[in-house]
Amino acid sequence: MDALLEIETRRLGRSRLSVPRIMLGCGNFGGVGSAPAFFGRGTPEDVAFELMDAAWELGVRHFDTADAYGGGRSEATIGRWIRSRGVRPAITTKTYNPMDERADHGLSPGRIERQFTSSLERLGVDRVELYLAHEFDPDVALEDTIGAFEELVARGQVAAYGVSNFDAAQLRQAAAIGSPACVQNSFSLLERGDEHELLPLCGRLEVAYAAFSPLAGGWLTGKYRRGGEFPAGSRMTQRPEPYQRFLDERVFDALDSLERVSAARGTSMAGTALAWLLGEPHLTSVVVGPGRPEHLEPVREALAGPLTAGERDELSRAFA
Repeated sequence: MDALLEIETRRLGRSRLSVPRIMLGCGNFGGVGSAPAFFGRGTPEDVAFELMDAAWELGVRHFDTADAYGGGRSEATIGRWIRSRGVRPAITTKTYNPMDERADHGLSPGRIERQFTSSLERLGVDRVELYLAHEFDPDVALEDTIGAFEELVARGQVAAYGVSNFDAAQLRQAAAIGSPACVQNSFSLLERGDEHELLPLCGRLEVAYAAFSPLAGGWLTGKYRRGGEFPAGSRMTQRPEPYQRFLDERVFDALDSLERVSAARGTSMAGTALAWLLGEPHLTSVVVGPGRPEHLEPVREALAGPLTAGERDELSRAFA
């Protein structure tokens, strides 16, 4: 990596916390997200250390994880990196999913307390900046969940709390009960379900919006070609189910448009896709999950070269 980037920060909703526009996603450290079938696989620790070193060198100072990523391996890997490097990134972690196939799940106050304590132990810290409900729990009263999060804030162990994978109705309900600072959902050129209702709602409620899976599991990088084989080790060979709907001629046509715009700009397809996201006025932050240190280069491209209004409109129409 070259020079340290000056990454803009933005206020996280109505909280006192400010967050950078780019966060490092650590969901594949020791697994592939929260899927128990892949615990112990995913990004090995030596590569995870290289990624965190490269992100830190680039200027990324906020790491995103969850208790169930890799069955706890992601948090533990971050904790070992913090101790070995003597630096402290800001941290987002989450809870809801089970830690293994036999463990419980959910957002009951007792479980939140237990899971939060175990997250601090794995991370080796005494507080986290942002704590999220990883899913909506239909079996627990949202008042109880929000109350548990607000207790963590009152104790000074969490700077702000929020939700992930919530729809507009669920966020509206949470905001009527408490003060969630952030919603973190999947959003990209290929995943725009929040565009018409949830994103504007975040603006009205003064709730920050963070996008995960900004490159749609690699689909916006150019690695998947019309009629081509899936690269070994890619999401489409490991966990293809969330992305099967992209196997469509209209998607490949849109990817051709992304490639044309990127070539004209002199950037990678991934860099252009990230720049499109950063141009969304209601979006606060983007969580990027590179597989190798060199995959951070599109972050530099996106920050250095914002899209023109015409370029963004062209891509928005192509992927509509």
